[in-house]
Amino acid sequence: MDINWVVIGVVALLIVILVVLTIKKNQKEKKKLTNLLNNDFKKTDKERVDFEDNANER
Repeated sequence: MDINWVVIGVVALLIVILVVLTIKKNQKEKKKLTNLLNNDFKKTDKERVDFEDNANER
């Protein structure tokens, strides 16, 4: 039984490339999601001023 090292090498190389590309893509998606979650909030505007609240003093 002859082992075809060229085929095994090519398959191993393709698997390594696939793993590296998957990790890079996941890192990009993680960075996008982190930025989205950190910057996607809406500040609530106080329409009515509470005069008893001392934090509203100007």
